[in-house]
Order: sequence, then structure tokens, then C-alpha cells
Amino acid sequence: MTSESLAYPALVVAHRAGKPAIDPVDLERQWRCPGHPDVSAALVSARLPSVTVSRWTRHDDTPIDVVNPGSDALHCVALNLKSTSLTFVHAGRTLVSGRVTAGAVQVTTPGVATGARFESSSDVLHLFVSQSVLHECYEDLFDRRHNGDLALSEARLIRDPAIERLGQALAVSQTHDAALGKVFTDSVSLAIVSRLVATQFAAAPAQSRDAAALPAWRVRRAIDYVDAHLAEPIGLAEMAESTGLTRMHFAAQFRRATGMRPHEYLLRRRIEHAQSLLRTSPHNVLDVALSCGFRSQAHFTTVFKRFTGDTPHCWRTKAHVER
Repeated sequence: MTSESLAYPALVVAHRAGKPAIDPVDLERQWRCPGHPDVSAALVSARLPSVTVSRWTRHDDTPIDVVNPGSDALHCVALNLKSTSLTFVHAGRTLVSGRVTAGAVQVTTPGVATGARFESSSDVLHLFVSQSVLHECYEDLFDRRHNGDLALSEARLIRDPAIERLGQALAVSQTHDAALGKVFTDSVSLAIVSRLVATQFAAAPAQSRDAAALPAWRVRRAIDYVDAHLAEPIGLAEMAESTGLTRMHFAAQFRRATGMRPHEYLLRRRIEHAQSLLRTSPHNVLDVALSCGFRSQAHFTTVFKRFTGDTPHCWRTKAHVER
């Protein structure tokens, strides 16, 4: 099993079954536990290099009591997506009792048990963050390593408009493409963690610091890597590795240099390559879609039309007439 299928099992299965687009965030069967057993097992040993995102959603107003013993190695960042009524217990102390509005954020450090009694429907994103991710964000923010473990120790509810917007972006994201979904989710979840690290350790310097543009030679490396692997799943980590940078550095600098986020560039480049194949090759539309990294003809057609205004078949017909 690949790391991509481990992180996004439901999404990958949906591709293979030809199902409609779904949310790339796993739904939780148990509170603060990712829904897929393989992901849960990996989280216990903290082997996943990226932030893992899952979603706790209840449409029932019947009260329910939930508990979680906490991970020995991972922070849990909770982002409330809708107003709800609950009592939340953190490390044996009642932290909240009453109404919690959408946008509230709460961070639980490793080894801390939590419990809650939900009195109404709820919708919460949970981000599970390893020490390696925290150190990556810290080093990218401050250009230096941090000795020892990092702890986001603020347990109280916090409000941050930037984190709220990023959380909403994760909540509404849908895709047919596992690779693009992973790039997007990695980028947004890392931005959330980076914001939390900056807020705790040096809010003012971190917020005022602008990312430098990616040098032209590193941009070329990223572009060459994408072009050489268009038919394969490409994640943010692979694109960053091709330039010798961490994901956080790469994502910010690439956007500054090109005006596009990495996943936006990847999608645009796949469509450009598809146009070239449709114009010059005898391959049918499905073969073109697969050659450009799409996992289904239906998704390819949807994305292609969004970029060009035509379906692949219509665009090819017009292109041949113009020639």
C-alpha cells in the first residue's frame, strides 16, 4: 500500500470504482480517531510524515458522550466548522460548557486525555500532527532548528480568522484526483500548523515575514519533475523534494515565483499536456486522460472543460479544423 492510498483510502477506492467526487478528508467512526483502520494504526506509531486530517460529523441532536485517551506522539488540532453545544473535558478539567461557535480552534498536546458530551449536532475537523511536521514548520518559519520536542501548549479555545478560512477550505474541498487532493490537503493543513507554530513561538516576526520567490533554477527543477511524471500520482512532498526544499518552503516560494499554488500549476500543466496530445496524437480521450495523470475519463472531461470551455472531443475537433 502506498503512502497516498494510506492517507486517502476512501478517495482512491472512489477513483477505481468510477464514483463521483468526494471529500478527500476521512470521516471518523470514533471521535478524534481517523476513520480508516490502517491510518489509525499508522497514527499510533506516528509514522505518517504529513498532517492527517479527519472529520467528526453528527447530524443527530441526541446527546452523546465520547472519550479519547490521546496519542502518545501526536498533537490534535480541532477546528469547529459549525456552532454546537457541548461540555469538553481536557486533562480532567472542564474547558468548555455551553455553546461553541464555528471557527473555534482547540489544541491538545500528546498524552492528554479528552472527553466530551455533545448536546447537539456537530461538525469538527481534526488535524493529527507529528513532531517531524512541527519541526518542519518551525524551521521554515525561523530558519533555525529547535532543540527538543515542540509543544503547542495552549489548550483554551482560540479564534484566528486565517485558520478558520483554511479550515473551511478543507471542509468544502472535493476532487476525483487523489494526487491533487493530497497536494491541496497537505498544503492547507501545513499552513494551519505553521500558523499555530508562528502564533505560539514568535507571532509578530512570523506574520510579517514574506517568503522569498523560488529561484529560477529551482522552479525549473520542479517543472521538469512534473513534466517527467505527469502520468503518475504527484504530491507536494515529491515536488518539494525535487527542488531540495521542505514542503512549507517550497509551497510558499513556488507561489511567489509563479503566482500559482503547486496543485494549481500541476492541474494546469496536465491540461496543457492533454491539449498537445489531443492535437497531435491518435490516442482516444481515455488514453489521453490516463497519460496526463487523471484516473477517469469523466473527471478529465470535467476539468478540461473548466479550463478550455469545451469537452476534449469538441476541442480536438475544433483544433483539427483550424489546422
